[in-house]
Amino acid sequence: MKKNHIIWSNMNLNYEDWKADLEEQYPDMTEDEREELMWDLNAEYLDDERVNLNVPVSNGIIAIAVVGTWRGARNGYKEIDGNISDCLYTECDYAEWYIDGRGDLCGEFAHHDGKNLAMYRAWKEGVTDAQKERFEEKILNGTLIRSDITRYTRRLGDDIADVYGFEIGGKRRAQQGARRIA
Repeated sequence: MKKNHIIWSNMNLNYEDWKADLEEQYPDMTEDEREELMWDLNAEYLDDERVNLNVPVSNGIIAIAVVGTWRGARNGYKEIDGNISDCLYTECDYAEWYIDGRGDLCGEFAHHDGKNLAMYRAWKEGVTDAQKERFEEKILNGTLIRSDITRYTRRLGDDIADVYGFEIGGKRRAQQGARRIA
């Protein structure tokens, strides 16, 4: 899936992209120190994105995932209460969160056993606990299809686009153009 808007990433950090600015700002540091600083600064930017995306989600969020394990890929999910910023956490070594071509918040995560992929969706108003349970069962047994996803959940990209002021493809919610103020 095409990555239309990258929210944050440490997947492909390249010192050469940072080098000129860091050399100018920190001429007394060694190259190794500046490279370490690059990683530290980039990690601080993730904290900034969490502040930016402190957007409440009333019905909760479900992360639909394919988890890479040493035994192969497994389907999984995680319930996330609170707000969109709660999606921007991982214990993996490398991560990237982005809005894809469908307007979904997605994440790619690399770790020693492989790669994890996640799509974050908000539960729609009125979805019952029984419907959520069936949805989660479909995730685990590999029978979840796109129509299930759009029937019971909504994309988070619209909320994120409102924060950052960009347009995404597909239908927009009725609140198009409304900007969140926290």
